[in-house]
Amino acid sequence: MTSSSVSTSATAIPSPISFAPSQYWDGNDGSWSSFMVRIGTPPQDFRVFPSTVGQETLIPVPEGCTQDDPANCGSLRGVMPFQGDAGTGFLSNASTTWTNIGVYTTDLETNLGINANGAYGFDTVGLQVENSGGIQQTHQVVAGIADKSFMYGVFGLGPKPSNFSVLSDPQPSFMTSLRQNNTIPSKSYGYTAGASYRYSKVLGSLTLGGYDASRMNGNGTIFPFASDDSKPLQAGVTQITARNTLLGTATLYSTGYFSVIDSTVPHIWMPQAACDNFASNFGLIYDNQTDLYIINDTTHTKLQQLNPTIIFQLSPQTTDGGPSTNIVLPYAAFDLQASYPYYTNSTNYFPIRRATNNTQYVLGRTFLQEAYLIADYERNNFTITQAAFANPMPAQNIVSILPSGVNATNSTGGDDGVVTRPSAILSRNVIIGIAVGVVAGAALVLFIFGTIFYVRRRRRQREAQALLANNPESGDSTPTPPPAEVDAAVKLELPSDSEAALNEMPTGAEKYGWQPHEVQGSKVEPRVEMRGGWEPPELDGRSLKDGTRGGVYELQGSEPLQQPLREGTRRDERARFSWDQ
Repeated sequence: MTSSSVSTSATAIPSPISFAPSQYWDGNDGSWSSFMVRIGTPPQDFRVFPSTVGQETLIPVPEGCTQDDPANCGSLRGVMPFQGDAGTGFLSNASTTWTNIGVYTTDLETNLGINANGAYGFDTVGLQVENSGGIQQTHQVVAGIADKSFMYGVFGLGPKPSNFSVLSDPQPSFMTSLRQNNTIPSKSYGYTAGASYRYSKVLGSLTLGGYDASRMNGNGTIFPFASDDSKPLQAGVTQITARNTLLGTATLYSTGYFSVIDSTVPHIWMPQAACDNFASNFGLIYDNQTDLYIINDTTHTKLQQLNPTIIFQLSPQTTDGGPSTNIVLPYAAFDLQASYPYYTNSTNYFPIRRATNNTQYVLGRTFLQEAYLIADYERNNFTITQAAFANPMPAQNIVSILPSGVNATNSTGGDDGVVTRPSAILSRNVIIGIAVGVVAGAALVLFIFGTIFYVRRRRRQREAQALLANNPESGDSTPTPPPAEVDAAVKLELPSDSEAALNEMPTGAEKYGWQPHEVQGSKVEPRVEMRGGWEPPELDGRSLKDGTRGGVYELQGSEPLQQPLREGTRRDERARFSWDQ
């Protein structure tokens, strides 16, 4: 269908952006699939990790590499060569588009005890390397970080704005800028971290404005956003179990708690009691200097042979009984190595951390190796499902997440290419209405047929009695009904061999008031307020290769919580770097 044949009320919506991974495996705390961003003019390239709790772009600066660091310090932090030289960090004075804001303490991961300073400014931020087709946005908030607590740069996925005491207006995030410029269909994304241990290394996947259905194994569970708008992606961890551990099958933790989905960090932060149970079942040794759990070579070999599995049961609540999903992780997902600056030599470790309070409960990048996350900021909900793996991996199947309240209309990439597609799901109100209508209609039809059957049978009985009265010689005291009458099944066509016969009934039920309706899938119906335990329908989409627009469907979800995002945390306190003294 072309744009000329679509209703004038239909609005063309852009397709999602598939942010291609860098092809590198990076990290000093594991092997992670990174993504490339370019900053400034001319562009300087950095390998970074997506952040599901942040909204700003953080990158290393040269001051973070000192003479005490390895010679390849910049490369160890994801800095790519610039103008023929090995980079050590972002050179703001080499960018003609840099505008300085000042030095501030970052808001990211302060709950985990990280208090890093950043040299903030505005600059152009692009996805992927130059001339790769990746989009860019001007006047974006960028922070240069020296602190090795952020060993690699971070690309914030959240829409929350940034505030600074020297600026009067909130500054939009990269995600919000894309939406405001009509570059993506909605403020949403789909992400999985990838897994270096799967087949020949499966790269991460990041889609802005939609999700890649090919990376999902099942529909998962829908979660409402938490009331804390700084950390809306909170899921209830109702149980953690493990199989084939050193001690066999074990329940590692069964007291429910809320945990933040946070891809910024690699670790899974949990209550100390849960960590203690992990340590007992996996032979872990706690290192007081690094706060990491390490594994000796003998135990490491034994665990590789046993190949345990760890299962996280997640629910919108912290108790059993409602909808839930199980995310299963193989031991390989936890079989990581920590290196500089944790240890001089690479050391086997297990990526769990002790939380000192409930603000530190985190499901980090380790978890997202085996989970697929969809965050929908239009409807204030997110979905978690098991990540899919195959050899070879299937082609991308990119699906748009529509802006709230907009019908399923999207550009297909043709000349004018506007098409209207049916919605992927029906709201519960519509489903309930259809079900009630069908049941009521069926009951009405059965009542009509039953009435006709009863009237006709009584009529036959009266005729038989009259016949006996006229023929007293007959010995039969009970009339024998015609063969059609002893059949217990109601027939649509009644016999016409008597005066009492009726004409053929209509095969449809329209004459009796029941109108079967076709549901118009393109109509977005109101959603119910109460979450239900129903399973969302299969997410679907259309296969595509790089550069091809995807199909449009509305992501299933319950009624979004009407919780407007606040305008961000205002940074009133200035901080200074150590090198500024």
